[in-house]
Amino acid sequence: MSTAGADIWRPYEHEPVLTPAMTGGHRATPPEEMDRLRRYLEAVVHDRRGGPVHTAVAFNAAYFGYEPGGEGYGNGAFDIDAFPSLTLGGETPALPVGALVRIETGSDPLYAEIVYKEGRPPAASDGVDIPAWASGAPADVEGPGERHDMSSPVRRELLVPDLTAFGSALQLPEAKLKRFRARQKWLNKDGHVVVDARYASAHEAALDDSAAFVHHLLTCQRESLLSPLVPVSVVQLAGGAREEWLREALTGLLDAVEEALRTSDALRSWGHYALARTRIGSGLCHDGPLGEADLYALTGSLERVAAPVTRRRHGMRGPRTVHTAIGPWLRDLDGAGPLLTGVEYAVSVCRANLAVADFVRRDTDNGLRTGSGVRITLDDRFESGGVWRSHHPGADEVPAGEFSERRTTDTEEVPEAPLADDALADETIGIRNYLRITDSELCWQAPLRLAHLMEDRLPLNGMVRDRLRRPGTDTLPVRLELGHPGGMLDASEEVQEVTLDLTGETGMLRGIQWPVDFFPGLRIYVQWPRGGTVFRLSTAELEDPVDVDGQLIIHRYDPQVLTRDGAPGSGRDGDSSDGLDTRRLVLRAVRRFGRLTPDGHALLDRAALPRGIYATDPAAHQATALEQAVDELLGEHHLYAATGSRGADGEPHYPAREGEAAIPLIGYAPNPVVLPRPGTGGHGPARGTGAEHFVHGFLRRLPADCRPTDVQRAAYREYCRRIGKADGWELPRGYTFVTAHSRRR
Repeated sequence: MSTAGADIWRPYEHEPVLTPAMTGGHRATPPEEMDRLRRYLEAVVHDRRGGPVHTAVAFNAAYFGYEPGGEGYGNGAFDIDAFPSLTLGGETPALPVGALVRIETGSDPLYAEIVYKEGRPPAASDGVDIPAWASGAPADVEGPGERHDMSSPVRRELLVPDLTAFGSALQLPEAKLKRFRARQKWLNKDGHVVVDARYASAHEAALDDSAAFVHHLLTCQRESLLSPLVPVSVVQLAGGAREEWLREALTGLLDAVEEALRTSDALRSWGHYALARTRIGSGLCHDGPLGEADLYALTGSLERVAAPVTRRRHGMRGPRTVHTAIGPWLRDLDGAGPLLTGVEYAVSVCRANLAVADFVRRDTDNGLRTGSGVRITLDDRFESGGVWRSHHPGADEVPAGEFSERRTTDTEEVPEAPLADDALADETIGIRNYLRITDSELCWQAPLRLAHLMEDRLPLNGMVRDRLRRPGTDTLPVRLELGHPGGMLDASEEVQEVTLDLTGETGMLRGIQWPVDFFPGLRIYVQWPRGGTVFRLSTAELEDPVDVDGQLIIHRYDPQVLTRDGAPGSGRDGDSSDGLDTRRLVLRAVRRFGRLTPDGHALLDRAALPRGIYATDPAAHQATALEQAVDELLGEHHLYAATGSRGADGEPHYPAREGEAAIPLIGYAPNPVVLPRPGTGGHGPARGTGAEHFVHGFLRRLPADCRPTDVQRAAYREYCRRIGKADGWELPRGYTFVTAHSRRR
């Protein structure tokens, strides 16, 4: 993939690829800014041998100016001698993926970026199957019932460094690296670094990847983060240098970067790691180790290890559970050793996990293999390259989510399945009903629909109905306890006596008195103590309120439902297009009939718009008014134009498919605007909205025969002072400074 095209961002030549809007996350980012970031990150992934590129590594690339084509971070704003040092087998403060490090060698240090890491529990050396206690265990666990000091836990971790990230100037000769691996003094035989990672607290050890990386940026890597030599400073993007603003801005930027990777047609993601589809495909095309045959063998082995034998002298075997670690499984393959060195190990681990995930989605019923009765679920994404759990009889289990990953299902939502390649594919509106099932309770979440508000009801989960249904009983009186933090809730609404309708597919709570500020799309979290007649419903506040088309939202919501059920003419008192002007009729039609994307965009075949509004071919004056309304809405950015294609079956597709006739689409984007928290006085992360595009000042590389003007030198010194460098820095040789400016998109 070429990276030289004019549409691919080049650090220090083009305006920054990270923008103020991205500090609010991907939902606050205009599509054109997200597209530009996505194209650049695709080029980075291909430049780095097809991946895997972690979200943190992708952020580093966009923030510190990774230059595809061999330079890497060679021109970056780093004091390489300030990088944290690593020693093979030694103890070191814990480092996240994305950390820039110095590997001690006794002579010339190795400068690298950590691009992958995994846990190495003591049981990992025992083979492919690891004991249950080692899967999903906290950092301070070293054996069954054995724990370190909780105040500062230590965990053995394998770190994969990319020794090419800083360009050729900081690379050692390959012959010398081979000697290091052979001696296993500075690197192990695979070119990795295994360390005892010490965490400052149990809380720090439990942070997810993004939170851990933000903490690292604001502490260990702070000097580089706040350098005036980066393409654009986070201080500029956040609108100030207050610590909470920087943290919020970095969190939003990471969210935008992850979304750009996850929604790329050229990439596939395993957790936080993105790989080029071509890289995955090429690995399946060869017949050697780690090829298609081995990955098929892996998926088959996960079923076989727990499946009962057909004949036993003393009867059927009892329930069996096996935990298979992907890393050791790959290393156990004949001839695979040389293919698991350096970054290639991370590639192979991600490819193997994707193969298993595809197998589980495609060939099982929510992980259950119907022939053998074995259920396969992801038990731990971090330890030993990922641990998959095989259990028989799996039919006795109710999975907590798509893969039932233990590290998340106890307290967090299980991640959704990857998006379909075609954004206009048939969709199920609203978030998935994530489950948490324990011996004592059943919990799930669901979006509140307009019909639920209008009809004072809420569908339940079918398992509730099945466990409470009694012969001859269709309804039961139950108690509803409602929590709505930060919202408007009357005392009479906190505890309600409602009816449980046990008919239908799922069962239904009826007669609910919904609070006045409940709206379509609001996320409802439901808790049901098993066997009881009490249902606890609650909402959750957003970290920051958002404005969506003039609607202030302070609670978590589902963007698809908000788009569909919040269209013009819809409300708790009714749902009708009567009395709407042409502009609002257009908006209603696009939001109601357009195919939805997960973030709430709605895309409609423009040719279908007239019938979507009038249910028949409009009269001439109606058609004229309709086209005028569409043009106005496009010009004012209430709608946007896109291009799709139509298949032989007449179905529209987006993105356009090769070989199909192109068709114009019209789209609605919610583009939530993050509002400052109360008490900030209007200060906080700057958000880019509207047609006027603000560009912060940035460094630009000059041609060899050009020099910056005195005005540009002075502007750069002032810029340095604004971001915290009080002494004011001079422009680096070979660069000029482009002052902040606005322009139309």
